[in-house]
Amino acid sequence: MTHPTLLVIAHGSRDPRHAATVHALTERVRAERPGLRVETAFLEFNAPSVPRVLERLAAQGADEVVALPLLLTRAFHAKTDIPSVLREARARLPRLRVRQADVLGPSPLLNATVERRLREAGVRPGDLPRTGLVLASAGSSDPEAIAVIAEIARELRHTGWCAVRPAFASALLPRTEDTVRALRAEGVERVAVAPYVIAPGRLPDRIAAGALAAGADVLADVLGPAPELARLLLDRFDEARVTVGASLSA
Repeated sequence: MTHPTLLVIAHGSRDPRHAATVHALTERVRAERPGLRVETAFLEFNAPSVPRVLERLAAQGADEVVALPLLLTRAFHAKTDIPSVLREARARLPRLRVRQADVLGPSPLLNATVERRLREAGVRPGDLPRTGLVLASAGSSDPEAIAVIAEIARELRHTGWCAVRPAFASALLPRTEDTVRALRAEGVERVAVAPYVIAPGRLPDRIAAGALAAGADVLADVLGPAPELARLLLDRFDEARVTVGASLSA
């Protein structure tokens, strides 16, 4: 095979909506770049697993794979779980070159996806000066990941919202409902909640429940198979290929 295969690695979930959304996203990636082989694997809960897909690719004659974590920040899965799985695969499949691409965030394309979902939920440009935004992520104990979420909230604040605050579904506070109520207490007229997560599941459901319980005016959808997100996957793939080429020619 003359071109690397793109292997999208998602976390996985018991919720069937998660895998369906991941597959819809990878289908959009295929449509964006016909001829590129795109495979999907999961760390847990869903099949196929990462080792099984890599074994199949090696058996079919693939010689190079770019493994792309379907993750928004560099936290535990990106720093530990995925590198460990890929190291084990390289040891078992020495003829298969496997390169790990960077995580998706931060990126202007992710911010654009958030804005797309908010528009689809009914937010109009004229609403921003009187609307507070809750950027609700899954949460992490990794300081680097938390700093990225805080920086994205600051960036979005400069696009016209009267306030933008991060919230988290797990690992740390504040929760979505607490942040919605805090904005109300500060006198913010309208509050919108944007889940900063890729696919549905337990934590996105927790974000939605918190938004509804606190009376948020707008609840956007998860990022899902948005065209901006598909382009970002291809950007990360291309960046990894350039890095591979540079390292091979060094």
